[in-house]
Amino acid sequence: MTPRTIDRREFLAVGATVGAGLLIGFRVADAESISATNTPAADLAPNGYLRVGTDGIITLYADHVELGQGVMTALPMIVAEELDADWNLVRIERMSDNPSAWPRRVMTVGSQSVRTSWAPLRKAGATAREMLISAAATMWSVDRAQCRVSQGFVLHNASGRRASYGELANAAATLPVPTDPPLKDPKAFRIVGTMRPRVDIPSKTNGSAQFGIDVRVPGMLIATVLRPPVFGGSVVSFDASAAKAISGVKDVVQFESGLAVLATDTWSALKGREALKVEWNAGANASLSSEEIRRQFSAQLAESGKMFTNRGDANAALASSTSVITADYELPFAAHATMEPMNCTAHVRADGVDVWVPTQAPTSFQTTAAQIAGVRPSAVKLNVTMVGGGFGRRSRPDVLLDAVRLSKLANAPVKVMWTREDDMQHDMYRPFGLHRLSGAVGADGMPVAWTHRLVTQNALGEGDTVGGAADLPYAIPNLRVELVVATSAVPVAPWRSVGHSQTGFVTEAFLDELAFVGRQDPVALRRKLLAAAPRYLGVMELAVSKSDWGKPMPAGSGRGIAVHASTGSYVAQIAEVTVERNVIRVNKVICAVDCGVVINPDTLAAQMEGSIVWGLTCALKNEITVAGGQVVQANFNTYPMLRMSESPRVEVYTVASSAAPGGIGEPGVPPIAAAVANAVFAATGKRLRKLPFRLG
Repeated sequence: MTPRTIDRREFLAVGATVGAGLLIGFRVADAESISATNTPAADLAPNGYLRVGTDGIITLYADHVELGQGVMTALPMIVAEELDADWNLVRIERMSDNPSAWPRRVMTVGSQSVRTSWAPLRKAGATAREMLISAAATMWSVDRAQCRVSQGFVLHNASGRRASYGELANAAATLPVPTDPPLKDPKAFRIVGTMRPRVDIPSKTNGSAQFGIDVRVPGMLIATVLRPPVFGGSVVSFDASAAKAISGVKDVVQFESGLAVLATDTWSALKGREALKVEWNAGANASLSSEEIRRQFSAQLAESGKMFTNRGDANAALASSTSVITADYELPFAAHATMEPMNCTAHVRADGVDVWVPTQAPTSFQTTAAQIAGVRPSAVKLNVTMVGGGFGRRSRPDVLLDAVRLSKLANAPVKVMWTREDDMQHDMYRPFGLHRLSGAVGADGMPVAWTHRLVTQNALGEGDTVGGAADLPYAIPNLRVELVVATSAVPVAPWRSVGHSQTGFVTEAFLDELAFVGRQDPVALRRKLLAAAPRYLGVMELAVSKSDWGKPMPAGSGRGIAVHASTGSYVAQIAEVTVERNVIRVNKVICAVDCGVVINPDTLAAQMEGSIVWGLTCALKNEITVAGGQVVQANFNTYPMLRMSESPRVEVYTVASSAAPGGIGEPGVPPIAAAVANAVFAATGKRLRKLPFRLG
């Protein structure tokens, strides 16, 4: 996506009441409207505000959700830079949680927060800065060209006079809004690009942060839900007498999701659920298994799909080549496994609904709650709590549906609590995927044809599913990419990096296979194929320069490389592995990133490190399997995480860039599985085409 340009008609000074200071309203575009036509000023409804208080405090009001990605630190850094503020006086607050009052759908997904906010936040800060300078010049009766700003003050060069932003705020609010405030030269940045402590960390470490799981409401009941174990199953009959006999259990109700035990505390609700005697109707999916899903998807590999890329004539080029390889890749269902299990608290009243929930999608949650409760969206007061991990899972409202429905039935506030087992076995998963790739190389060892057929479910839109495959950056003259959309009873949802989590592994591993057939070094081949893709090439060259690529390694060890772009950022990773007794040990990962302008280098490094560990966990350990129509894995003993002792040393390097910022929460995930697979081949000569990796 190209960042949307915000013009002057989308800004206004909201002004100030006496003593309130300067308030600038502005609009951040919808994720879907980044390239849309600008909204006329008459229709402008701000969804962001910048306030310069008379006490000198600078406050940014934004509607984004902090998911641990550092966005609530990055956004005020952008404003503070253009305003040339004293960082110690800068604050950020979430907008009042009434999404129906905002002119855009509020959703924090796809590493979009900084990307969509960069231009409007810079302009908001520059607007406030210019108005403060004008206020000072007017107060001193001097030429404003002789005034400048520095760390929260306006200075007059000739006289040495200075005034703080707080002193000037009320006067600035009475002035016209500049039509085209100049933006700072990035060479003069002193906040953007520097390490600043995360503003959300203190409350998370001292215990004052309220996550959804912490919510307590007077008169609240705790609910645990017993869902049909088989996908699509239903309740035939149940005996709740033993459950109701447990102290603290108030009721057992049957509703859309299954059976719910309502109790005064979590322990009683859990014990009550254990005591339920239920006869289930397994339904049509009683015999569903991973093997059956694999057979179905495999059969669809022979079908033609929807074409997304068709350059040259790949089929003809394959047919006429004598050096052709075909490889099938497989990726399993994967759980989100957020640290904070799913939860939601709701209180349905006659005149409205109160909801407390950790969510990535406030607008859709508000709308959904209103539909279930039978009220207007504006009658739903949505309280977005701290979020203990999102990864796409908290964009889905299943737990919200339970809480609102049960509160309506109980006529009381109800907090729905999921256990880890609930979360693991009733998630909406990263889709299972099969990929068939064929390629041909010419006499010079260069790839001349590439076909890629994806068979998978859509977790989002089709464009997201084929991202990283349909826009393959390599200069291969004949390229064909098609998608066969499969169906399954297993529910799916966006998973960190969405379709790129599959295509990043598949395309980069297969390119190494072509390099081997063409007798080319993987880096040398990429260098030739990326000559017209400078940002891909740039991150690869940086990663190579920081590694020992080309130097011999001990027996049983190897290096592998992968390069991929997603959410507007480019990432190259080189993995160093050791294989002993069929156990893969990833010792080191070199990660080079081009995400445009870097806001906070510390956050960038943390997101890359976390993404690599996330991706490695999936590549080395995780899969969700189905037997008898239900998920087999139930907790971290059967769906293990990468331990600290197993984690590699990670080095993160950035390409200096003046391009608009890209995302950083997701693009570190796609390359790592391929880098490891390619390193394992270098170490052992064995190709790994199925996740999680198994050598024995």
